[in-house]
Amino acid sequence: MSLRKVRFGLKWKVALLLALLLISVLVVLSTLVLAGIREDQRVRLEQSFAHEAEAANLRVHQEFLTNTNNEMQPDAFMESVGQRLAVDLGSQSGMAVTLYKLDGTFTGTSLPFQPKMDVKDALAHTEEGRSAYITEGDQLLYLAPLRNMDEQIGTIQFHASLAEQHAFYERIRKLFLVTGMSVLAAGFLIGYLYVWRQVHVISRLNLAAQQIGEGAYLSEPTVKRQDELGELAQGIFEMSGRISSSVSQLTEEKLKLLDAIERLQELEQQQKQFIGNISHELKTPLTSILAYADLLDLYRDDPELLEEARTRIRKEAQRLYGLVEKALQLSSMDIYEFETHAESIELKPILEEATARLQAKAEQNNITIQSNLTDGKVWADADNLMHMMLNLLDNGIKYNKPGGTVTLTNEVQDQQGVDRMVIRVSDTGIGIPDHARERIFDPFYTVSSDRSRVYGGTGLGLSLVRSLAEKQHGSVHLTETGPGGSTFIITLPMDRPRPEEIRSAEESPDLE
Repeated sequence: MSLRKVRFGLKWKVALLLALLLISVLVVLSTLVLAGIREDQRVRLEQSFAHEAEAANLRVHQEFLTNTNNEMQPDAFMESVGQRLAVDLGSQSGMAVTLYKLDGTFTGTSLPFQPKMDVKDALAHTEEGRSAYITEGDQLLYLAPLRNMDEQIGTIQFHASLAEQHAFYERIRKLFLVTGMSVLAAGFLIGYLYVWRQVHVISRLNLAAQQIGEGAYLSEPTVKRQDELGELAQGIFEMSGRISSSVSQLTEEKLKLLDAIERLQELEQQQKQFIGNISHELKTPLTSILAYADLLDLYRDDPELLEEARTRIRKEAQRLYGLVEKALQLSSMDIYEFETHAESIELKPILEEATARLQAKAEQNNITIQSNLTDGKVWADADNLMHMMLNLLDNGIKYNKPGGTVTLTNEVQDQQGVDRMVIRVSDTGIGIPDHARERIFDPFYTVSSDRSRVYGGTGLGLSLVRSLAEKQHGSVHLTETGPGGSTFIITLPMDRPRPEEIRSAEESPDLE
């Protein structure tokens, strides 16, 4: 069984701090108020006793004046009228009164019994002309000098009860205690709820920060407030947007880098394959030429062999020349990108010229070239476009059947809201098998090596056409294969393409 660690969170810390502050304020406030009450009671008692002492002195003076023997000494005067005077003064003040002579001797009291408190020290103070207090429990004795004019004749003692003052003080103290506890409880509860709300907001901000750290970026501020926490939430939201944008850019750059690496790897592999294929393709006609050259040395007197060797050497040399020329064209396309000069050109004259150039070869092979051309402009390099058309028409003638036809057409099509020129080259030849359809545009790929040697194919023509089409921001596709022939479609932009149109055309071309 695992013990869960208790978390002394911010709300508890702030609530405890608030409680301590409330307790401190209540303690200090109650202490000061209660001390003020005590001081007020003391001052009021002093004023009351001082007033009663002054009234008592006035009464003594009156008594002394009305006495028949004005020459009587103070001690004799106190001895003669002390008891009666004490009762009168007690009745006048409403408090118990006791009188003493100058030497502290008891002379009279309004109490039915004599107080048992020791007042010797207090009497010593009054003899010096000063007042004195004696308190014991709820009882208070106030002793003051008793004078006749400026002559001290004794001491007067007032006996008062402090029970009412003590009860009042105790009620105030209990009131402070009850009120303080109520205020403390209410203040703690209100403070805890307020702090809990703020901590809840902070927890939401913390959760938002964790989500950002995990890659879940915010779509809106977590908290909407018109204070510092609201500003913090807005700052976290803006930070989330900036981080999201930066991460997206980094991801895009990473993908571009991976694509570049993949492309470099593909290019490296293509380069190796290109070198291997070109070596093999170059070796084949050279081997044939060397073989016939050796036969010429051995059979110089054989006219038929000489004629056959001459024909074969010439044919292999032409094949070798075409192979080298197309290989150089492919190589120069990858290296000299700047040599492609695209512009707006009329398409129909170029197609007519390409047809005219191959008309003689078509007639030699008993092939008919048909064309159905329309006017229109395309954005392309005229030389590159001519190379593309000559290659496709030449293939249509070479791999056709005697008496067959090659059809050339063009039309404008709306592809994803953009007008593009579509050129079709169809033939009625031997066709391309389905298994070769995906690789027909790879360099040096031929459907059949025997067929390529018979017709003089090098496997570079269609690869050259695809590369040239891509340079014009267009595309080339094989759409129909089989015994009935093949159809190649070239799609070219009619105006200078925008970047988004280029991407759209390359990603999803319309083949209809």
